[in-house]
Parts: sequence; C-alpha cells; structure tokens
Amino acid sequence: MNTLVGTWSLVRLGLRLDRVRLPVWIVATVGVALATASSIAQLYPDEVSRVQIARTIGANPALLAIYGPVYSTSIGGVVMWRMAIIGALLAGLMSMLTINRHTRADEETGRLELIGATVVGRHAPMAAALVLTIGANVLLALLLAGGLAGQKLPVGGSFAAGFAIGGLGIMLAAVAAVAAQLSENARTVSAISGAFFGFTFVLRLIGDAGGVDWLTWLSPVGWISKVKAYGGDHYWVLGLMAALAVALFAAAYFLVGRRDFGAGLVPPRPGPADAGRSLSGPLGLAWRLQRMSLIGWAVGFAVMGAALGSVGTGVLDLLKDNPQMVKIVAQMGGESLLIDAYMSTVLGLVAMVAAVYAVQATLRLRSEETTFRAEPVLATGVGRTRWALSHLVFTVVGSLVMLLVAGLAMGISYGVAVGDVGGQLGSLLRTAVVQLPATLVVAGLAVAFFGLAPRFVVGSWAALTIFVLLGQLGPLLQLPQWAMDISPFTHVPRLSSTITAGPLVWLSLVAVALGAVGLVGFRRRDVG
Repeated sequence: MNTLVGTWSLVRLGLRLDRVRLPVWIVATVGVALATASSIAQLYPDEVSRVQIARTIGANPALLAIYGPVYSTSIGGVVMWRMAIIGALLAGLMSMLTINRHTRADEETGRLELIGATVVGRHAPMAAALVLTIGANVLLALLLAGGLAGQKLPVGGSFAAGFAIGGLGIMLAAVAAVAAQLSENARTVSAISGAFFGFTFVLRLIGDAGGVDWLTWLSPVGWISKVKAYGGDHYWVLGLMAALAVALFAAAYFLVGRRDFGAGLVPPRPGPADAGRSLSGPLGLAWRLQRMSLIGWAVGFAVMGAALGSVGTGVLDLLKDNPQMVKIVAQMGGESLLIDAYMSTVLGLVAMVAAVYAVQATLRLRSEETTFRAEPVLATGVGRTRWALSHLVFTVVGSLVMLLVAGLAMGISYGVAVGDVGGQLGSLLRTAVVQLPATLVVAGLAVAFFGLAPRFVVGSWAALTIFVLLGQLGPLLQLPQWAMDISPFTHVPRLSSTITAGPLVWLSLVAVALGAVGLVGFRRRDVG
C-alpha cells in the first residue's frame, strides 16, 4: 500500500479540527505586525529620528540583545526590527504546537491508531501535519506581505519580511516533526522543540550583543535579521531556511518508518521493579511527572539570566552623546535608577516566560486526564482536590524557582561585571520574587479553564499571549491605560525601590480566587 494514501483526507480533518486555532494565530500575528507598522510610522516619521534610534540601539548591547540590530533606517527596517522577535515567537509556537498536536499527541492518545486501522498509509499522518502547517505559514507570510505593502511599504521588502517570519515557522515545524519521532511523549516533544527555539534565540542574543556575527549566523532565529527586509532584501537567506526545513522534513519522514507505532526512537528508561516510598501518594507521583520539566526549565532560566545580566552594563551607553538623556536621568536619581529600570524590565520579560512554565505545569492536570492516567489514581482513596493540588504545588514552587534562578544568575553576572556581587544579588532577587503574583494569575486562569471548561484550556495560552502583547506593544501602540491594565504584569512594581504590598496582595488574591474556582469546578464535573 502507498504509505501516503489518505494524506489529503487527513489534511481536511486537520483543517476541520483547527478551524479556530490556526485563524486566531494567523490573525494575531498579522494584526501585531500591522499595528507595529502603523505606530512606527507615527513615532519615527523622519530619517533623523530613525537614525537616532539606530545609533542608540547599536551602542547598547542590552537593547541589541533583546531586539537585535536596526540594519536599515527606513520605516520598513525599523518596523522589522521591532516586530521580528514577536512575529518569530508567534509563528514558531503556532508551528510547533500544530505539528505536535497532529502527530505525537494524537498517537499518544490513541486517535492515530483508530485512523491507522482504516486505509491510511504509514507516512500519511506526518505528511498531512506538514502540509497543514506549511500551508498555514505560507498563508501567514502572504498576509503579512500584503498587509505591510498596504501600509505603503516597499513590496519587495514586505514579501521578504513576510516570508522571513513564515520561513522560521516552517523550520520550527520541521524541528518539531523530528522531535516527534524521538520521544513517545507529547510533552517531551514540546520540550525538545521549545529548547531548540530557546537555544537558537540565546545564540542570536549573544551574537548580536557581543558583535559575534558568526554566532548569529548559527541561529535560525538570527536569519530573520539576515534577510534584511527593506534593507537589501537578501532572498537567498530564505533559500537557506528552505534547505534546512527540507533536510529536517526528510529526516522526520525517514524516521517515521524506522520506529514502532506509539513508540519513540529513544526508548523510555525502565523504572525499578518496586516503587519507592515517595510514590505512595499523589505528591510523589506529581514530582515524578514534573521533575524533568522543572529541571530543564531551571537550566534555561539560569542561562537566560546570566546572558541578560552580563549585558546590563551596556545600559549606560544610552547616556553617551545624549545631553538630554543625561539631564533626565540626573533628575530621576542618577545612573543607578536607569540600571534598576533596565533590570526590572528584563525581569518582567523573564516573568512572562516563567508564566509559560506555570501554564504548562498546570495543564499537566488536563493531559493526565485526557490520557486516562488520572482515573486510576482517583479510583483510590485520593480525592480530586488533593490530586489537583499535588500538581499545583509544582506550579507555584516551580514558578518561584524559575524567577529565583534567573534573578540569581543576573545578580552574579552583572555583579561580577560591576564588582558588586553582594549588592546586586540582593536587589535582583527581590525584584525577581515580586514578579511571582502576576505569574500565578496566569496559572490561576489555567486552573479555572481546567475546572470549568476543560475543552477550552487552550484559552489559558491565548490569555498569556494577550498579556505578553499588551506588555510589549501596548506603549508602542499608545493603548489606553485601562487596556494595558488587563495584563497582570502591568501591576508589578517596576523598581525595587518602589515596591509596595498593595498590588502584589491583590494579584495574589486574584490568583487564589481563580484557582479556587477551578478546583470547585473540577470537583463538580465529570472526569474526562
């Protein structure tokens, strides 16, 4: 039988299942890009203002690390500089989640086994997932190109920008396709593809901030800037993206036929014959299920914190050749206040990443339920609330660990750079800890979705995406304050010297209330 038979039927099924998810991802990404383009045209209307921002970014390793270089002082070049990372993040998440959902996740839950019992070839599910994801990214690229060109930006640069972001999405889809052959667990696939994205972002960060151009070339995330949309339009870099994606797709296609259905190429390590005392209760079981994810995230946060802290000294470069900035900073309290503002802003970004871990750890409850592993536990003397709380402990403790690890790494790396490890460590740890309530509000939303509307737990990811966009683009788009206040991260004190208990208490109460509502809903609904 042809191993690709049934591919188009599965493509139609995928379109049916993702008829809401994919349009939301695409519309959100295009909307962010067009809003950014409109705002940039208003904020930097003339060449002089754009040259000034390019010089400021180029002289500041901290800003280079976060946003990358401004390679062109045209309106389009500044637009691409500002939206590249957010566009890459949205396209990448869309692609990795779509591939995982239609390959390993469906295989893990048994849905592909039922489909495979019909006239469907061995490679058809993988091929259908790739066709669906590639099609979504091509549509995203075309809409981006058309929308940016509609903003009176050059057509050639608009197509280069659109396909740079869509091309990254296709590459990350290929990474997820290979990861789906390695592990028999969908969570591990997400961890592998997410770790690849994070590693390449750190390579880009170090390469741009340190002026090490070859490191940026090693990072697929860095290739977006190398396309130089509106600044040369290097279409040949898109060919490099396509070549890597084709190679990874070919590897995934080859590996599908070299493993057993339901298994991964890397077999799980067999456990001991007898369970230890720690597995005598739900808390020990939750620790067993959550520990590798927690450790992996903690390592990533340590690397991220060290990288962000090491470039903190570059913030003072903002003062060079800018007498107006010198005067403003002096009136505010001096250079130390500027450093505090940078560190607090960076830790705010770290808190948003920690919220990703918090949602993932919380939604382990849903994955345990849908894979029928929760029912055997709940059939014993373990109550629903006790079982749910055993996982939520690691949501809270894990989120705190992530923030502390990032704050510790930033404090050490920046403290070594300025010769004041002790003083910087305490300040940054304090600033990191105050981010926890906002992170837990997002986790509370995930618990509420799990308990009240389990079929719509993806809404917790949507909420987090909205919060991140409000935080990153709200000031740029000049949104009203009430709109930005929707995000819990808006209410966290920005400077360690201005920390007040009020906002933190209210955020904590909201998080607890959302969690309690979710737990009550879980107790009253059917399992599964």
